[in-house]
Amino acid sequence: MKIITKLSIAIFILFVSCSSLTKVFAEAPTIIKFATVVPEGSTWTNTLREIDKELRSKSNGNLRLKIYAGGVQGDEVDIIRKMRIGQIHSAGFTGVGLGDIVPEVRIFDLPFFLRNYEEVDFIRNKFHERFVNKFDDKGYVMLGWTEVGFIYFYSNIELRNINALRSTKMWMWEGDPLVKALFDNINLTPIPLTITDVISSLQTGLIDSVYVSPLGMIALQWFQKVKYAMNVPMADATGAILISKKEFNKLSPKFQKLLKSTFATYCNRLMDIIRNDNEVSINVLEDSGISFVQMDKVGIRELEIAGEKARKALSGKLYTVHLLNDVTKALDEFRSKTNTSYTYKYSN
Repeated sequence: MKIITKLSIAIFILFVSCSSLTKVFAEAPTIIKFATVVPEGSTWTNTLREIDKELRSKSNGNLRLKIYAGGVQGDEVDIIRKMRIGQIHSAGFTGVGLGDIVPEVRIFDLPFFLRNYEEVDFIRNKFHERFVNKFDDKGYVMLGWTEVGFIYFYSNIELRNINALRSTKMWMWEGDPLVKALFDNINLTPIPLTITDVISSLQTGLIDSVYVSPLGMIALQWFQKVKYAMNVPMADATGAILISKKEFNKLSPKFQKLLKSTFATYCNRLMDIIRNDNEVSINVLEDSGISFVQMDKVGIRELEIAGEKARKALSGKLYTVHLLNDVTKALDEFRSKTNTSYTYKYSN
């Protein structure tokens, strides 16, 4: 009788223990490891913190982001490699990283092509589904478009003409074929570096010129190392947030829907915030002592021609001639309907 009693107690304890363990494992939160090269405390990472907060709130703490900011997981090519082997699940990319996965997406970043945010939004929306499907084919789910903003050249040399630009020790994001094509057609020899090496290279004098959005210039702390900016934007730099399809498929349908809807909402908000912050950042840069100088008309025209040549040179490499023609045709039709003129937005 005692043996039966002890056996019953043992079975009961085992049952309770297993039940408790099952409950613990069932309630273990799903953590999405998210990486980005943008620094902590920037507009982009602040929004990521808000997304994480909302995901936790709407999932009772069971869906969370673990954010690796500031390039601690490496440059964008490193992040992509880590996503492929499952060390990182999701990430925010600029066009450089996106182009490593789907080269055609660089069509949005073409230099001296899209003139304003109205054109950017029109082209992005028109070709949205095409690129969502392209990323899906490569094993990634797009959670939303983001943006770096319009890109300017910054230097310790006054960039008033094309020869001044050619004389710079210009940084180029290592492995970026689009900017290389532009620089080749300007006859500018750049210094390729990862984005995480730029600040130290400015400090040592290895480079004296960079290109980035005004907001990015401040967030990355590069503005303290240059004196001038060219007031003609080179291009609008796109971005997007992706998650590995393998990791996405591990989520319950409920969490998949929550993740998509939350990122969609915040990415739309982020786009507006970034555009506003870029405007404000121009004033901040001027207040910090950076002078926005005006490139002469001959130089501007040379840059436009270089942009046209770069677009043609990249056809058949980054994107098909057919895609470039489709985008160009859609843009021409949009311009004819909106009757927009090509005017550069100067800061001064």
